[in-house]
Amino acid sequence: MADPRTPLVFLMGPTGSGKTAVALELAGTWRTTHDTSIEIVSVDSALVYRGLDIGTAKPSLAERARVPHWMLDLCDPAESYSAARYAEDAQSCLQTIEQRHARPLLVGGTMLYARALTTGFDDLPSANPELRARLEAKAAVEGWPALHADLTDRDPITARRLSPNDSQRIQRALEVIYVTGKPLSQLQGRATASRRPAVFVSLEPNNRTWLHERLAQRFDSMLAGGLLEEVRALKARSDLHPNLPAIRSVGYRQIWAYLAGECRFEEMRERALAATRQLAKRQLTWLRAIEDRLVIACDAPDATARAVDALRTLLGGSQH
Repeated sequence: MADPRTPLVFLMGPTGSGKTAVALELAGTWRTTHDTSIEIVSVDSALVYRGLDIGTAKPSLAERARVPHWMLDLCDPAESYSAARYAEDAQSCLQTIEQRHARPLLVGGTMLYARALTTGFDDLPSANPELRARLEAKAAVEGWPALHADLTDRDPITARRLSPNDSQRIQRALEVIYVTGKPLSQLQGRATASRRPAVFVSLEPNNRTWLHERLAQRFDSMLAGGLLEEVRALKARSDLHPNLPAIRSVGYRQIWAYLAGECRFEEMRERALAATRQLAKRQLTWLRAIEDRLVIACDAPDATARAVDALRTLLGGSQH
C-alpha cells in the first residue's frame, strides 16, 4: 500500500474541458515507460448513477476495457449519494489500486467530492426528510430564488457561490442552518486537517466562449446519440421523479421537463445549455480557490500534450 504521505494526483476542470481525453492518453502511454499502470478514479457526482450514461459523458465500455475506471455506476438513480459516501468508497478504491502497485489518477469536476476525499468535513447533520419536504413545498409557492434570498440573509458566504435556482444546494444549506443553528460555511470552514496531501492539475479555458461552443456541440452530439431516449427510459420508471439528485443532473432535468410537455424542444436545449454553462462557471470558481493548482489552458492547441506531461511528472515524481 502507498505511503499515506504520497500525494494524490487530481486532474480537474469544468465540464467539457477535455479531462477524459487527457486521462486516457496518459494511461495509454504510461505502460510503455513504467512497470506500473494508471487506473482512473472518477470524481464526478453524476457518474455514480447507473443508467445516466450519454448525458454524463460516461466513459464508454471500450474505454473502460482499455483503462480500469473506478467510482462509476455505484447506485440506482432512485438513491441519493453523498460526498461523505464518496470519500469512503473512493478510499476503498485507492487502497485496492495501490495494493497492486498501480497508480491512481483522480479525474473529474466535482470539487465537493475532491474536498471530501482530501480534507473531510466536520460532522454535518444527515438529511431530514420532513424539513426537506417543507422547504420544497415553500419553494413550490415562492420559487427557489426566494429561498436563495433567505439563505443570503442567513449564510451570505454559501449563497454567493450558489445560483438562485440551484435547488439542491440551497435546500441543503438551509437544512443545515435549521438543524444546527449554524451556517454551512462556518461548519465547512472547520474541516479537519488534510487526510492526505494532494496536487491538482486543472484544465481551464483562456477563452470562455471556446468552452461554451464546445459544450453546445457536445450536447447536440449527445442528443444525436440517444440522450432523449435515455431520459425517456428513466422517466418511464414509476420510482423516479424530477426532485431526485440524479434527475436534477444538468441536461436530464431539462429533458425530463421537455418530455413532460413543460417546454418546447428549442427551449429545452437553451435551458440545458444555460445550466451547463452555469455548472462550468461554478466549477471554475471552486478550482480558482486552489491557489497552488497547476493550470493548463484547455483551449490551447497543445493542451492534451501539456497536461499529459505535467501529470506524468507528478505521478512519476511521487513514486519515491
